[in-house]
Amino acid sequence: MDFEDTKEEAAFRADAQAWFAANAPTAKELEGMDGMQRAKYWQAKKVAAGWGCIRWPKEYGGRDASAIEQVILNQEEAKISAPETGVFSIGQGMAAPTLMTWANDDDKARFVPRLATGEDIWCQLFSEPAGGSDLAALRTKAVKDGDDWVINGQKIWTSGAHYSDWGILVVRTDPNVPKHQGLTYFYVDMKSPGIEIKPIRQISGESNFNEVYFTDVRIPDSQRLGAVGQGWKVSLTTLMNERASIGAGGGGVKFDSVKKLAASVNIGDRPAIEDSAVRAKLASWYVQEAGLKYTSYRTLSALSRGAIPGPENSIGKLVGAVKSQDMASFAIDLLEQEGIVRDKSYDEAIGSLFQDTYMAIPGLRIAGGTDEIMANIIAERVLGLPQEPRADKGIPFSEVPTGS
Repeated sequence: MDFEDTKEEAAFRADAQAWFAANAPTAKELEGMDGMQRAKYWQAKKVAAGWGCIRWPKEYGGRDASAIEQVILNQEEAKISAPETGVFSIGQGMAAPTLMTWANDDDKARFVPRLATGEDIWCQLFSEPAGGSDLAALRTKAVKDGDDWVINGQKIWTSGAHYSDWGILVVRTDPNVPKHQGLTYFYVDMKSPGIEIKPIRQISGESNFNEVYFTDVRIPDSQRLGAVGQGWKVSLTTLMNERASIGAGGGGVKFDSVKKLAASVNIGDRPAIEDSAVRAKLASWYVQEAGLKYTSYRTLSALSRGAIPGPENSIGKLVGAVKSQDMASFAIDLLEQEGIVRDKSYDEAIGSLFQDTYMAIPGLRIAGGTDEIMANIIAERVLGLPQEPRADKGIPFSEVPTGS
């Protein structure tokens, strides 16, 4: 591992710092805008100056930057006060690379620049109720009718579907071959007749995820990416790019915030941080957080050398999400009766950080692959353990056992 920037990386970081310092949007600039408008304003400003989607080819608004330069840019942007642009993450991080790889030149010219600037927002229509984290088990079907495909079925856990303009969609076009071979990949206008979007009310009070129903939705064959039956291969392009979202770390509960709380509240007549059981928990979380930090440094070093991060990135999600939930739960316990108060204005320093994290993490432990899927990836692809037995291996999807 190398913890230091190379000479070139240090120069790039300095340039990014200078641009952000000079161009971070002011409150006056953003006055009167809602969250979506602020995000689009900031994204367009970055792209116009050459600081948005920098890993993309220059013809699509990028600068052919390296993966490590993208990481550095993310780190520096996280240090300033700027609008949240997470609404673009699926479109820019997954849909755009898939389009650049599989779409024809006309579609690339039509969609990719608008993805860069944030003019269009895309969602990912992959997961289904009966399939869970097994994408290839999907049952939404497409039947050819002339120059169109007629889509019927249901998707679930679709982040941002309720505000998206377009979606990337995988459906089953042939149930009579093994499950990975009968899939086809499309992109779809989310305003198409027959699409019904139902936001899922989460325990956090938010509705970021959605159910999406398709009833005789017609999609032109021209909106197909890859050949018929090649959907799994196209999907792998999307999923591989999903792993490329590596940055300075997300929000939520960090070790320092729990340590600070333990020093400020009492157990009996002593600060909680002096209690041996509290100290043992803090020590365990400190070790986990340090391990995640140095694991991410290995990834950054690999990116700096031009290597591609591997399946070991699943460790971060598996360990980090559980750790954040455990720390949030413990912090709420330390707050005693105050722990039930979920009001951002209640505490100027932390607001409702612990409560918000505790409520939101269960969704994050499902999104992008459940804990169990992450554990399987680590076991099979990192540790080299045998694969789990599969009852559906090598048989037509229509013959896969479905239970009673």
